[in-house]
Amino acid sequence: MKKILFFVGCSCLLVACSGPNRALQERLANADSVAINYFSGNGSMDSVVAIKIIRNPQQVGQLVALISAKPVKAENKCGYDGSLHFFKRNQVIQDIDFRMAAGVCRFFSFMQEGSRQSTPLSNEAQQLIESFRE
Repeated sequence: MKKILFFVGCSCLLVACSGPNRALQERLANADSVAINYFSGNGSMDSVVAIKIIRNPQQVGQLVALISAKPVKAENKCGYDGSLHFFKRNQVIQDIDFRMAAGVCRFFSFMQEGSRQSTPLSNEAQQLIESFRE
């Protein structure tokens, strides 16, 4: 009986860890706008070359869905190509950095529960972020 309970507990834990980041999803679901800062593209955060404000609820929802994928391990030496700042009634509720380089340097990165977390940046997410800049 103990083995069965242990197996069921481990299975539940594995399923919970491999799914989308629900806590982030719930937090961002309240956002009513997003400010996107585009950096120079070389991985450094030293210069913002463009800023875009998104207020369309459908577009904000698209970003939330793409960011809250299952967690991944991101390379810390990659730098960032930009940042997303989610707002609710003119108050920042979450800051998220992103990197769009190929390979292991392609992710969203943010603070959650006191630690740095990362989720993958898909082709769809990259296309959406780039389309806002145009």
